[in-house]
Amino acid sequence: MRDFTSALYLGMRHPSPALAPWQALTLGKPAALQEAAGARRVAASLARLQGCEAACLLPSTLHLFFDVFGMLAADRLAILADGGSYPVARWAAALAQARGLPLKLFYAGDYLRLQQLVSDFARQERRPLILADGYQPGCDSAPPLARYAQVARQGGGYLLLDDTQVLGILGPQGGGSLRAQGLRGDHILIGASLAKGFGVPLAVLAGSAAMLQRFAACSQTRVHCSPPSAAVLAAARRALDVNAQWGDVLRSRLAARVAQWRGGLAQAGIACRGGDFPVQRLPGCAGLAGPLQAAGVLALGQGQQYGQGALTFLLRADHAPHELEQAMAILKQLHRRRYGRTI
Repeated sequence: MRDFTSALYLGMRHPSPALAPWQALTLGKPAALQEAAGARRVAASLARLQGCEAACLLPSTLHLFFDVFGMLAADRLAILADGGSYPVARWAAALAQARGLPLKLFYAGDYLRLQQLVSDFARQERRPLILADGYQPGCDSAPPLARYAQVARQGGGYLLLDDTQVLGILGPQGGGSLRAQGLRGDHILIGASLAKGFGVPLAVLAGSAAMLQRFAACSQTRVHCSPPSAAVLAAARRALDVNAQWGDVLRSRLAARVAQWRGGLAQAGIACRGGDFPVQRLPGCAGLAGPLQAAGVLALGQGQQYGQGALTFLLRADHAPHELEQAMAILKQLHRRRYGRTI
């Protein structure tokens, strides 16, 4: 079975024999009392990689965004969420709304609407908390993050990025959106999971030293939940080591696979969205997921949230060129049979 449903974009998997040993999975106490061995070193490495002053590790992005919005709920802010932002962050935003922060959505990338919302809330003496993803899967380009950051700074507020899709994939050394787009500022906070680019189920919050110090003091997760386990930290250390030594090679290989895929589909006249990112979406083709699986190709059939539905392929650096050629040959045959040459 040729699998195009895994988001381990760089092919990092971290088998147990490749990890440094540990004496216990957990200390039996929360991070607020004592950090696990190596946690601060991993956090500092991730902060440097993302171009930030400081970082904090958490078990998941749900924990992370729950705590970030909880911390900011006491401020006089208004949450302005890009409509393409990932549901996990928006779940946490909804909790903050229940605690008194207004929440408004705007269409993905609609910078002018965002400006209007900021002006409207400024009259209520509320500053913007802009929520956006560094990349929205299946889109041809990133959201206008530089403009979002500018609006946040001018309004005396914050830009909160979910950089899960981008970390490890884009920017120098895979450092993510800030380094890819040259963004800086103590008004920007970045939350991300390492589960995609780096293959580690671990979340990191990065930003200014002052904001991370405030976060550590306010975080409920660090008081009431177990911190990331020793096994997860060992995998994170290995991922950072692999990235330092081989990351650019893996990213180059991944880019070649994306170019191969897009070139092959363009030649066949099959519409494909996703730009240079490894998430490649075929609009209107969700109905091909079943026939593809029967033919030995796993892809993601996605439904009404994408209009007529879409068929999504997640490309990885460890996909061999012949795997893509075989999958495209089957896809072209099924596509031609159902839709004709183009859609």
